[in-house]
Amino acid sequence: MQDLTKPQKLILFLVAGALLLALPHFAAQFGQSWVRIMAAALLYVMLALGLNIVVGYAGLLDLGYVAFYATGAYMFALLASPHLTDNFEWIKAAFPNGLHTPIWLVIPLAALTAGLAGVILGAPTLKLRGDYLAIVTLGFGEIIRVFMNNLEYPINITNGPRGIGQIDAMSIGPLDFGVKHEWLGLEFTGLTLYYYLFLTLVIFSVIICTRLADSRIGRAWMAIREDEIAAKAMGLNTRNLKLLAFGMGATFGGVSGAMFAAFQQFVSPESFTLMESVMIVAMVVLGGLGHIPGVILGALLLAALPEVLRQVAGPLQQLTDGRLDAAILRQLLIALAMIVIMLLRPRGLWPSPEHGKAAPHAVK
Repeated sequence: MQDLTKPQKLILFLVAGALLLALPHFAAQFGQSWVRIMAAALLYVMLALGLNIVVGYAGLLDLGYVAFYATGAYMFALLASPHLTDNFEWIKAAFPNGLHTPIWLVIPLAALTAGLAGVILGAPTLKLRGDYLAIVTLGFGEIIRVFMNNLEYPINITNGPRGIGQIDAMSIGPLDFGVKHEWLGLEFTGLTLYYYLFLTLVIFSVIICTRLADSRIGRAWMAIREDEIAAKAMGLNTRNLKLLAFGMGATFGGVSGAMFAAFQQFVSPESFTLMESVMIVAMVVLGGLGHIPGVILGALLLAALPEVLRQVAGPLQQLTDGRLDAAILRQLLIALAMIVIMLLRPRGLWPSPEHGKAAPHAVK
């Protein structure tokens, strides 16, 4: 990419953009499930880009990132479903037609709520690093999931393990994602519209992350990642920079969670387990820490890999006369694929060019 001229880069971006716009219509010929998989993969790209700020830029190992994902999802679920009006009379009196939060309010609220949660998590962990930080953040993620699972009594806020349903589909002005539309002879289903919405958010996320990486703040984060003591000695306020990294990363998780709730139209604590956090961390590490194209590649690969291996696990289960469980076999194949990739590419599939440079030759 760096060797291409500006016109060549422009042509490449235009071709890539045209392919991305046409992709859901091509995939829809093989079934709407493929469009759903692509939209879900874009959600994971947003999550991985947010976690990359914390892990890849600042070097803070966060295993509780799913907590911010859950925060955004439940916030949208409560503001765009009949749950609150059914359980609180004063809310029903104030909003007799129900709560139907528009998208222009959803995204800032999700970002603000999750960002605040990120700062709250980051504040008590400022002096921790490495494995200790990972354990604390892991605990925070589990605490949020347990809270969502138990905030049903004495006041029903989250509906407990039953989750919250009947969530409104996303709508942008007159454009309702819950119904089909037809323009220029092309059919746009709700899944296709969600794909385009998530693609737009991913593009904005990439722009923000690229600008952050090239900014003074991004360079400061990378200095902390390489050597926190040296960074502090050079006059960097590591405390505020760490809090900013947690907050910025969490905002991406909150927005992704709100989009997930609108996309699924149902949320429950089972969607925000520790395994989900581990998978998001694996996307960042597998693609290449701190490198945006690598992170996107890792997220797309790990989001699509389970669905691809689903096609492999079924026939293998039939060959063993059902003695092997297809779901367990699929997880085994995913783990084996990840191990092989990391053995062959220990720095990630697409590592940052700033890492792993060859040492300069001595002048004779």
